[in-house]
Formats: sequence, C-alpha cells, structure tokens
Amino acid sequence: MKKQYTVHELATISGVSVRTLHYYDELGLLYPMCIAENGYRIYGSKEVDKLQQILFYRELKVPLKRIKDIMDAPDYDKAKELEKQLQQLLLQKEQLELLIQNISKTIGTLKGENVMSDIEKFEGFKQKMIDDNENEYGKEIREKYGDEIIDASYAKVKGMSQKQWEEAQKLSEQILVTLKEAFEQGDPASELAQKACDLHRQWLCMFWKEGTYSKEAHKALAEGYVADERFTAYYDKIAPGCTKFLRDAIAVYCEQ
Repeated sequence: MKKQYTVHELATISGVSVRTLHYYDELGLLYPMCIAENGYRIYGSKEVDKLQQILFYRELKVPLKRIKDIMDAPDYDKAKELEKQLQQLLLQKEQLELLIQNISKTIGTLKGENVMSDIEKFEGFKQKMIDDNENEYGKEIREKYGDEIIDASYAKVKGMSQKQWEEAQKLSEQILVTLKEAFEQGDPASELAQKACDLHRQWLCMFWKEGTYSKEAHKALAEGYVADERFTAYYDKIAPGCTKFLRDAIAVYCEQ
C-alpha cells in the first residue's frame, strides 16, 4: 500500500481539492511531510490520518480555526477525539432517523393510513433542538442546574402541543424584534426594553420546569449571556452591544 502521495494524489484519494490542501497548508492545519526536489508537496501516512481527522471535524461543521486549536493542543488525544466525533455522528444519525419516521408518519396520515397527534407532528424537530442543546451546552448546564431540572425541562419540551410549540417560536421572534427596537432607543429602562424582558420571561417559562423561574435566576442567566461568547454572538447579531443592553434591561426588570 502506498505510503507517500503528492498533493494531486492525496486530493484524488481524499476527494479534497488541491486548492483546499494548499489552503490547509497556509493555515498551518496540515503541512506536507516534506517538499521534494521538484517542488512537489509530499504527504505521508501521518498526514493522511490527520487529513481524515480534519474531514471528520468538517462534517460536524467545526470551524477550521477551532479544528486547529483542538489538534494543536498539548493534551490532544486522537482516540478520545474520535470517540467524541463518533458520539456526535451517532446523535446526528438518531436525529435523521427520527425526522424520517416523522415524515413517513405524516405521509401515512395524508393517505389516511394513520392519525398523528399534534405532539407527534413535532417530535423530530423538538428532539433535534434538545439534542443540539445538550451537545452544545449539556455539560455546563447540568453542572450548574442539576440533572433533574434539565431533564424536566427537556420533558416539558417533548410534551408541547402544536399550539405551544408555535407560540414558543413566535415569542422567540418577538423578543428579537422588540429588543432591536428598544436597543435603538438606547434606554434599558424604557417601556419597550421592559416589554422585551417580559417576553423573554414568558419564553423562559415555556421551557423551564414549573416553579423554577425567579428574578434571581433570570438576572443570573442574563449575566451568563454576557459572559458566554456563544450567547453574545447570538444577541449581538442584532447590533454590537445588544447582549449587554439586554442584561441591563433584565436587571431593571427584575428589580421591579
């Protein structure tokens, strides 16, 4: 079995373009094993394995910069990372299978072969949202709030009717629209900003376990938005600084 490849040969067997391999080299993500006398990039088995790992990450939609950070880390463990990738791919497989089942049931309903409840119609979408949330934030939110509260919240989502699900989506949109208008006014204590906060409270209560909402928890969550770049990126899509504005508005809301 061949152990060394030119950039064109590696592109052929991997399905990755030569241009992409050159780009990975420029980023410092995948260097060739050596440069031959004729100027050709030469890749060995180590580089082949590394490219495979990179492509696994790309299938999981991991940004190139993040891939480089992961693989350059001093404690990088290829076997452990492959295990993580496998678990994420299995999760995606489960999500797809559930959506396929959901579509099949819907087709059967349209043909009069079966009847779907409103909850069943949204099972696939709700489960995907739960799985995505668990994959992204599961470890930290379970450490912060405990398994019981998180599992209860997921169960509440699964039990949502069509009307409740649509209401949650509508609330989410209303929050962003109202927050944008309030931010443009520039006053966290304004009537419009406080309306955005109340919509946010209503939205939280649709997902949180009954009886767990409190003003203290609401304020702490808003502080977490500012501290976590993932949430900051979400709200700052409205406008830079919008996450801090929301935090300040919620602080006013919770003092009333």
